Amino acid sequence: MKTVRKIIFGVCITVCLLVIPGCSKNNAELSEKVNNGEASRELFAMDTIMTITAYGEKSSEAVDAAAAEVKRLDDLLSTGNAKSEVSILNKNGNCLLSADTGFLLEKSLELYENTEGSFDITIYPLMKEWGFTSDKYKVPSDERINELLKNVDSSLIQWNPENRLALLPDKVEIDFGGIAKGYTSSRIMQIFKEYHVTGGIVSLGGNVQAYGRKNDRNTWKIAVENPDTSPLDGDYAGILTLTDKAVITSGGYERYFEKDGKKYHHIIDPATGKPARSGLVSVTIVSDDGTLADGLSTSLFVMGGESAKEYWKKHSAEFDFILIYEDKTVEVSEGIKDSFSSDFDYEVIGK
Repeated sequence: MKTVRKIIFGVCITVCLLVIPGCSKNNAELSEKVNNGEASRELFAMDTIMTITAYGEKSSEAVDAAAAEVKRLDDLLSTGNAKSEVSILNKNGNCLLSADTGFLLEKSLELYENTEGSFDITIYPLMKEWGFTSDKYKVPSDERINELLKNVDSSLIQWNPENRLALLPDKVEIDFGGIAKGYTSSRIMQIFKEYHVTGGIVSLGGNVQAYGRKNDRNTWKIAVENPDTSPLDGDYAGILTLTDKAVITSGGYERYFEKDGKKYHHIIDPATGKPARSGLVSVTIVSDDGTLADGLSTSLFVMGGESAKEYWKKHSAEFDFILIYEDKTVEVSEGIKDSFSSDFDYEVIGK
């Protein structure tokens, strides 16, 4: 199973993120580098390898603070940690949430409404049933899927924003896996600002967010990976040149298993309880808001191309997209046409 994401930084230095055997899920630090105003740290958290890099006089302090923030948020949000707020809520059906978890719940409910259910954090029981939370993969029966679908509905969540009390009905469980990394990268951008770094970039399992510029004052160059399942040739579908943006991709090629010659990927359609079959193999969202970009990358993948484009036309001030289809087609929204380059033919979509 391939879990590699390729990112190009500034002067086209390629960083490959691989699962390293022996890494525990306790925010283990893998490496650290400090050199001439540049600080970089690689760590394992939220079930993935993360890289944090900053430039400036306080770059080292900024990276330290960012790493501490990653651990704090992982402790709050991890479904694999029995002491996390999410686990307590799922187990007890009620929990007084912190400001961070409460914010994510509100944003998730907002996305659920805005995407007409394409984004749904109550999909968690189905993710478990398919084995994507444990790597013990199986294809559930239609009967079992339909049984679990009865409790996949974010409108069942009761939320009081005044005291941040969340209530879940019996058998309803949530997971912020489709939005937590985007929120984490946005929090790190705030930390970079607080430490007055001149530039920085974070890659959280392939979710990339850039701040300011590098020491050479160049903008960041971020590669959009070419999905292995795409008929396109080449390592990258294209390059984005930008700053102060999140670039977040969802694709069926990221996590999947095979059974009887058929592939089953991890992006579950809340309407069917099965891996989404929308004609898309990859959706990349570009936005100022990492939290939004993370949630929308999944949502638009589930929607499919036509509905995704219609959604963008209504919300074009908030994000842009790159859609890659099974039939080789690549579509790019007009807001990033000047910052996107590719060796492949692609269509620019306007409002």
